[in-house]
Amino acid sequence: MNWMTTMYVKAREWHKGQTMTEYALILSAVAVVVFLAYQTMGNAIDTLLANVDAQL
Repeated sequence: MNWMTTMYVKAREWHKGQTMTEYALILSAVAVVVFLAYQTMGNAIDTLLANVDAQL
């Protein structure tokens, strides 16, 4: 019975690691998308912020 409990706990912990890995992959994908969006719209964002700063 002790062996069975040990195997259950190990299997349960494995799923936690898998979930954490999935979240890390999703976070990485979001970071890449944000970076690419900033690279394409970087000049427009800088101009917009400069205009707002000038008006203040």
